[in-house]
Amino acid sequence: MLGFNESEFRTQIASAVALRPEVEAHLDTLLSTGIDNVLLIGSGGTYAQMWPYEFLARRTSTLPVQALIAAELVETGNALISERTLAVFTSVSGTTDDVVRAIDYVAARGAQTVSFTGHADSPIAEKVDKAFISEPKTWPFDMQMLLLVGNILHRRGEFAHYPVLADELRLLPDALVAAAQQAEAQAIDFAEKHKDTDYHFLIGGGPLWGFTYLYSMCILEEMQWLKTTRVHSAEFFHGSLELLEEDTSVIVFQGEDDTRPLTDRAEDFAKRITSNVSVFDTRNYELAGFSAESRALIAPIVLDTVMGRVSKHLERVREHSLDLRRYYRVMEY
Repeated sequence: MLGFNESEFRTQIASAVALRPEVEAHLDTLLSTGIDNVLLIGSGGTYAQMWPYEFLARRTSTLPVQALIAAELVETGNALISERTLAVFTSVSGTTDDVVRAIDYVAARGAQTVSFTGHADSPIAEKVDKAFISEPKTWPFDMQMLLLVGNILHRRGEFAHYPVLADELRLLPDALVAAAQQAEAQAIDFAEKHKDTDYHFLIGGGPLWGFTYLYSMCILEEMQWLKTTRVHSAEFFHGSLELLEEDTSVIVFQGEDDTRPLTDRAEDFAKRITSNVSVFDTRNYELAGFSAESRALIAPIVLDTVMGRVSKHLERVREHSLDLRRYYRVMEY
């Protein structure tokens, strides 16, 4: 597979899953003192990756769990922050400026802080009360968020599936490598077809809305300088659909949770307008050993792997490096 280091990939995913005992042990201590709310704080892609876990908590728990943009939090505040707040941060580099400032902000107000990163000597590791360290460049952070948020909800009696899910996460390296291998042909076809496409319309919902936002903004826009529209499948019929034309490239991200009918409805309509609809559906992947409920929860991880193959082939056919930036971390802002 083009640009795929299987050994490194397996090691990274396994390192995130292996954090389970450390996460659960820390929660033993933390929850014994009581937590009134959880703030999931990120910037860009790490903010988007928090949404599925706010969504999970909103559906199953009475515990206030909010996904927040780090820079906005620092400027506007949040009335929930107290000594009984758990604030959660993630960063691949461990140096994201907005996140560093947000850690300082919530810590100054007494919040309990934890982070996930691959660099123990980074500010985002050193500034928090507890840092969980995976292999460098481990991505995405969904595994860690499932372990953290899932375990909190389980301890509250609001997420009975957690022990099954946490056990099954050990199967992720094999399942994701198999998904990447299966996705390669579709990734090549998509990239060849869209070598010169300069605009894509992305649809996703439920636990996949965050990934839809992330892939649109962080990959197609930031890393490929392509124009996109992204819309939640439940909101598709409230404005954005007017942009569709007979040749518009539409990318649909489809999962296996109970919001699937909303995405089905948007997909069906899009296919009535344009003949250029590409569907990436987690149902198409075996994900051996995962139960139905777990499959719905790991959908963002699966599609991150699948679309990683698409990204590498877009990079190839467009001769545009995924590492090339004009402004981000290049200019002062």
